[in-house]
Amino acid sequence: MFWTEELFHTKKPIIAMCHLQPLPGDPKYDAAGGMKKVVELARKDLDALQEGGVDGIMFSNEFSLPYLTKMETVTVAAMADIIGELKTDISIPYGVNCLWDPVASLDLAVATDAKFIREIISGVYASDFGLWNTNPGETARHRARIGASNVKMFFNIVPEAAKYLVDRNIAEIAKTTEFNNDPDAICVSGLTAGSETDSQILKIVKDAVKRTPVFCNTGCNKDNVVRQLSIADGAICATTFKYDGIFENAVDVKRVSEFMQVVKAHR
Repeated sequence: MFWTEELFHTKKPIIAMCHLQPLPGDPKYDAAGGMKKVVELARKDLDALQEGGVDGIMFSNEFSLPYLTKMETVTVAAMADIIGELKTDISIPYGVNCLWDPVASLDLAVATDAKFIREIISGVYASDFGLWNTNPGETARHRARIGASNVKMFFNIVPEAAKYLVDRNIAEIAKTTEFNNDPDAICVSGLTAGSETDSQILKIVKDAVKRTPVFCNTGCNKDNVVRQLSIADGAICATTFKYDGIFENAVDVKRVSEFMQVVKAHR
């Protein structure tokens, strides 16, 4: 049994993203609406996701585009404030995702009692955000230093909007990631948020690792989720839950409920 079943109380859990609006310091931050508006919109999405029946929540600064690989302090502080405001409303396990900074994500997790993070933690990539390097050894040591050993780490090994700097096949990457980094889970993504994850690549990764749960990281919808969950050990979902399936829109509780009915029937 994977640790995910113990935390989420189900096999093949669905973790829903709660996308936060642009935050102070972000190019598109709504200074007129301020943090009050960000919290209000986050609460509406959180309520819709929980009412729709998802198994977990992950808070991310999804609209902080373009992302930083070393996050500014103001963003971490803003995310901590938002989660603190929402904490009494959260009834299911939750995690955090500071795009794209694993150290900041761990700091935020400790500050808010989040149970997991998802990040690009290992590898070197050519990306839309520039040359994207990582330091998994330092991240692991930071995790130990701040007392976050209980915070689970989802390693995204197919980053969105990026490609490994040298050609390596995905099976090799999965195997060495598991051996060298001892990830708590491995995520496989499509090209961008909302893009369908290639089920063949998902299967290659699943077959390559021996002890690590593998999650479908992007592009699940009610029409393909059974196929994806026939391979993966769970999924992280966002765009499919939004009105008309559009990334920028708010969460539609009806779409969440219909999706989860399909998942529960499959499980």
